[in-house]
Amino acid sequence: MTVIEFFGCSFLAFGPPLAMFMLTIAHDPVRIIILIAAAFFWLLSLLTSSLWWFIVIPLRKELVFGLVFSVCFQEVFRLIIYKIIRKAENGLKKITDDSTALIENKHILAYVSGLGFGIISGMFSLVNVVADAVGPGTMGLKSGNELFFITSSAICLCFILLHTFWGILFFHAIDTNNRLQVAYVVLTHLAASSLTLINRYQVYYATIVPLYALLVFTALYAFRVVGGSITSLKRCIQ
Repeated sequence: MTVIEFFGCSFLAFGPPLAMFMLTIAHDPVRIIILIAAAFFWLLSLLTSSLWWFIVIPLRKELVFGLVFSVCFQEVFRLIIYKIIRKAENGLKKITDDSTALIENKHILAYVSGLGFGIISGMFSLVNVVADAVGPGTMGLKSGNELFFITSSAICLCFILLHTFWGILFFHAIDTNNRLQVAYVVLTHLAASSLTLINRYQVYYATIVPLYALLVFTALYAFRVVGGSITSLKRCIQ
């Protein structure tokens, strides 16, 4: 049962992102490079957050302190990767002949960067959790909650997708100098991360329901920003 739970939780968290990668990124080497670069910059934000947590000794035990600054550093490095990608656009055209559409549609760059942020953040948040799901014990027999693993996987998937949509909104906001949209990304990132603090009380529905509500709204917002409409959605489905 533990091995089945391990694979089930892993596929729940990383199945949709893997499908997104295979269908929309894997065929283009430029997109793969951008995704890896974005993942690297998320790792740099994690390193910076860790160094800041280590320096500020009096607040090491305050989880909220680490959470707030972690979110802030992630958004700072999202801005850095945005600057780098925009400066490198002309150079990217020389890498492959198929990159013209990628450069012309700047939303694709934002999507790939956001997915890179999301995948690496999901891996760091869930790998150790699902590793414990293999055994030898099972959550919920004497202590803990049997919903812990599946809840962690569902939250991981939510954040991977949120990072993808946040990337689209953030890049578009900087391109158009839309400060309100930047504020939306930062504040919803803080709100979503803060909701995970409720998990310590094992009231998981209080975290999952608002997180996925935020995910749906952010997805619709990003869809609207990239020029999506009901008509284009119908054409896509057909």
